[in-house]
Amino acid sequence: MKPTRVARVAGSAIAVTALALTAGCGGSGGDDEGDSTLQQAIDAGTITVGFAGEAPYSFEEGGELTGATVALHREIFSELGIDEVDGVNADFGALIPGLNADRFDVVSAGMSILPERCEQAAFSNPEFMYTTALMVPEGNPEGLKTLDDTVDTDLDVVTMTGAIESDYASSLEIANHNEVSDPQDGMDAVTTGRADVFALTGISLNWMADNNPDAEVEVTESFVQEIDGVPQVGAGGTVFRTDDTELQEAYNEKLDEIISDEDRYLGIVGEYGFTAEERPDGSLTTEMLCEGDLPTGDE
Repeated sequence: MKPTRVARVAGSAIAVTALALTAGCGGSGGDDEGDSTLQQAIDAGTITVGFAGEAPYSFEEGGELTGATVALHREIFSELGIDEVDGVNADFGALIPGLNADRFDVVSAGMSILPERCEQAAFSNPEFMYTTALMVPEGNPEGLKTLDDTVDTDLDVVTMTGAIESDYASSLEIANHNEVSDPQDGMDAVTTGRADVFALTGISLNWMADNNPDAEVEVTESFVQEIDGVPQVGAGGTVFRTDDTELQEAYNEKLDEIISDEDRYLGIVGEYGFTAEERPDGSLTTEMLCEGDLPTGDE
């Protein structure tokens, strides 16, 4: 495997959005000959992905870009004739603005497919199914099970900026809610007593707890949060510029082959803690998620 180069951009979404005003917004690649992003990547042998340092989806370890989404990308892009995947590190909330400002070619972050995001960018078919969990002090002194247990309390809740759990907290009108820029800050808030609970995907929180055995925290059982009586089942995928349809369609074709083969899927992402439960089962499509057409508990 070739070494992966990792670059860093300014962390704020505002800074990246400003770049979008001066950079060309073409997902077609923007060169004088009009080659598509896919063709340019094939010609260069390299594609650049934006990531936010959220393990185990996409993160940096020992200067190397790694994670489940990165593993999927290496597999798929190599089949498309692109040998190298390079990374640009940005805050989670700056990923879509950075994509549209041509700072990178796609977003590799296992990003939840949400209607408001679909208005700004295009998503692949689902790659991972999601559930939420809570990181709490060891012993779970408040006996928390879901975010509902923090409503109308004086508990301090933190979520990650741009993550779906931040939307949950806003919808539930959790009084003492603050956001952090990355998962490490969320765990630090709990271990230092600045927060009573950190909400994020169960996969991410369990990975953090397993890799920080001395941290006096524990992770609750994963759950599907309900908002206004609707279970917030969700899935994540790779993000493309809206006019990069050639790249998106080529990616989806290879992705579907992987998703349809459980052994192959787990052979790629299993080492990062993903199981058959996270493999998309076809019950949710990108179209449904972009329209906010979530199945109710009665379906």
